[in-house]
Formats: sequence, structure tokens, C-alpha cells
Amino acid sequence: MPRLIKVLLTAVLSLMSILPAMAEDLPVVMFDQGHNQRFLTGKEGPLHLSGLAGVFKEQGFKVETLDGPMTKDALTGAQALVISGAFNTFPPEELEAIAAYLDKGGKLAVMLHIGPPLVPLLDMLGVIVSGSVIHEQENLVKTDDINFKVTRLEAGPLTSGIEQFSLYGGWALLNERPGTTVVAKTGEKAWIDLNGDRKLSQGDAVQEFAVIVSGSYGNGKFVIFADDAIFQNQYLDENNAKLAANLATWLK
Repeated sequence: MPRLIKVLLTAVLSLMSILPAMAEDLPVVMFDQGHNQRFLTGKEGPLHLSGLAGVFKEQGFKVETLDGPMTKDALTGAQALVISGAFNTFPPEELEAIAAYLDKGGKLAVMLHIGPPLVPLLDMLGVIVSGSVIHEQENLVKTDDINFKVTRLEAGPLTSGIEQFSLYGGWALLNERPGTTVVAKTGEKAWIDLNGDRKLSQGDAVQEFAVIVSGSYGNGKFVIFADDAIFQNQYLDENNAKLAANLATWLK
């Protein structure tokens, strides 16, 4: 065999042996899919999260899913945990596992589809979620007032390089614990229907509302998004995709 071919063959074989090790060394982002999630990383439909998974891969993550109970062992080795669109609540033993994970330096991102299943987890993190969705009067996306652009962003790694992103039906967040900060909020004319008449009227709450908050827990950190549609395939436009990339970097 000519010497040049031998050299090339040796180089190829060496590269092939290195690639699996490189894949093993990638940080793992664990997507929770064990709480009746309807929108999944492994599906390509408009409401699914394959695009978000792709963003994480582009940012150097290995994407894995957790389809069973959230235990301490299941979270071992995960650089980041993403809980998006949970429809089932987290029992006490799973909250303990998440707390232990964060206490050891884990990083958590939560995206809300509905609030109630996440209330125990949010309580643990010192965050309150509203019982009704936010309506806006400014920066609407088309004509539906629950779909709007968020332009009031605090400077930081999560908002780096973007001036706005779009939200498609979100809940107000209130950060109660010291050290938990607002990352993004609505305008001052946003409102929540408190009397149930489905229109802005006397007695409704009209004010700015937080839609992204972040904070620390033990040696770890977390970020809460008021909406899970932000990162669904059909809504992953340039700004929302940049927010997703910033999130991936923040979770490293």
C-alpha cells in the first residue's frame, strides 16, 4: 500500500475513534417529557420543539429526553434541565430531586403552557404565576391581544443581541424571593381579566407584568418563561430563535 494512502487511512481511523469520545464529552440538556407534555423535541410539527432542540445542538449540547419520573439518578450528569409545557404536576419526591439537582449547581429552564401543574415547583423557586393570561394593548402580533411583542428587556446574557421577542399567550410572573430578577416585562397598559367578563373593564389589573424571571437556588440557577409557545417551531422566528440561542448559552 502506498505510503500516502497509509497515512490518510490512519488519519481517518484516528478521527473515527475520536468522534464518539467527543460526543460523550458534550454537555447534556435534558428535556422533561414525563409530565404529559404535548409538544416534543422529537417531532417536526408546528407546535413541537424540534427547532429548539436544534438550537441547543448548534450551541454544543447533546439533547436527551426524560420520559419517566424525575429522580436524582435520572438528572445525574445533566448540565441543564428544560421543563416545557408540563400538563401534570410534580409530586414531592420529584421536587426534592429538582431541588437537589439545583443545589449541586444544576441549571433549569421552565416554560409554562398552563400554570397550575407548575405551581408547587414555582413556589419552591419563589415565583408566583397568575391565574389568567396577560392581554396587551400595544405591540400586538396581528389582532389577538394575547399575542404580542415584548420590548422591555433588561440587559444581560439572556437578552443579548435582541430588542424584542414575541409571546403567544402568557402568564404574569411575580418574583418573591430576594435575588430573583425580572428579565423581560410587558408594557404598562397590559392587563389581566380579574372579573371574568373577557374584556378590559373596571377592576381588572392594568400594569406591567414580568414574563421572564431568573434567579438562583442553592448553587444552581433557573429561568422561568411565561409562555412555552415562544420556542415552538412555528414561532421560532429570528428574534425568538436568538432568545433560544441565548438560553442555551446561559444554561452551559
